[in-house]
Amino acid sequence: MANKIRIDTPMLDQLESGPWPSFVTGLKRVAEEKQYMADVLGTLETSYNTRKGYWKGGTVSVFGYGGGVIPRFTELKDENGKPKFPDAAEFHTLRVMPPPGMHYNTDVLRKMADIWERHGSGLIAFHGQSGDIMFQGVTSANVQPAWDEINELGFDLGGAGPAVRTAMSCVGAARCEQSCYDEAKAHRTVLNNFLDDIHRPALPYKFKFKFSGCPNDCMNSVQRADMAIIGTWRDNIRTDETLARQWFAKHGMHELVRDVIARCPTKTIQIKPAGQAASGDTISTVALDDQNCLEIENRDCVRCMHCVNVMTGALAPGKDKGATVLVGGKRTLKIGDLMGTVVVPFMKLDSEEDFEELVDLAQRVVEFFADNALEHERTGEMIERIGLVNFLDGIGLEVDPNMVATPRTNPYVRMDGWDEEVNKIAARKSAA
Repeated sequence: MANKIRIDTPMLDQLESGPWPSFVTGLKRVAEEKQYMADVLGTLETSYNTRKGYWKGGTVSVFGYGGGVIPRFTELKDENGKPKFPDAAEFHTLRVMPPPGMHYNTDVLRKMADIWERHGSGLIAFHGQSGDIMFQGVTSANVQPAWDEINELGFDLGGAGPAVRTAMSCVGAARCEQSCYDEAKAHRTVLNNFLDDIHRPALPYKFKFKFSGCPNDCMNSVQRADMAIIGTWRDNIRTDETLARQWFAKHGMHELVRDVIARCPTKTIQIKPAGQAASGDTISTVALDDQNCLEIENRDCVRCMHCVNVMTGALAPGKDKGATVLVGGKRTLKIGDLMGTVVVPFMKLDSEEDFEELVDLAQRVVEFFADNALEHERTGEMIERIGLVNFLDGIGLEVDPNMVATPRTNPYVRMDGWDEEVNKIAARKSAA
């Protein structure tokens, strides 16, 4: 016989009153069959009324792993010191690594749902902030049995605590025409070399890899990954005249100017009369009709992808593809949000040797982070504290002028005091 929710939930009920689907509706549906979820709703209703959270951490693990389980024990007690909602006294979460590119078939998804119906609350999140499949809500007694069945499906626990965390990669080369490298292979290759650092937390704090196949950065890696690998190209934007003419015939001059040319951040795109476009090694041109053509000065292109997104097919990434590597991105912690800093402007990712080079760079970055970061400090905060030059020197990278387009207006390299230093060196040489 189905259980009923044991208390009224007026605060949660309000979240069902708007025009959008509410998570509360889903929780109530599960609560009709599981007293466990009914007690979770009671805990949540109490939190909305008191404006306090009642979950605390602890220690829960499975055999052979030091991380991957997020323990949650209730602090909401009755007058006798016992859990007010006893069926929800424990609400642990299993973090499970998804496949690169997040590819599943329906058979696997159904088996996951069945496992969690048997052992847990039935709540699964695809995916958490770190990219994990989040199996949310399970008691300590059921953690190991649930994990054993998930592991039998071929999945592994993700990262938790001060460790290398679960990586994320976009669908990329599998389905996206903008992809500039094999994201899934890069993801799998790098992570297979860090499994021990994922399963046995031993770093100062968390470290995240994210793999985006093009500068659209669908994984939000620039602002969320300690090491971001973002696809790019270093030759000219490719053009297709047939598709360009079709696009122009459908959208017209007004839309071209409004949605493409006016929105180019570096004003690298111009409309020229047919036959008057400039020529050169860095210039791409394509006819729009018999009177107009599009001219792109690729030296000014910053790979923002806007024109390629709007005129997909007519414009496309170049043929000389690879990836840019950035380090230090993160969300708010000690010193606020940080964007990743370019440390390798371009890296080919075609051959096995290329992937080995990427893994080697990743290992040097993680090892330097492990040796030099303070406790509870992210990579970007470490770089801010010790200085970018020291970081690059520590991981064995030379400063590359391609990291900066305009040095005198970019704070990446400080140039104040350079003239004085040159004069001092010249003076010492003269004295010698």
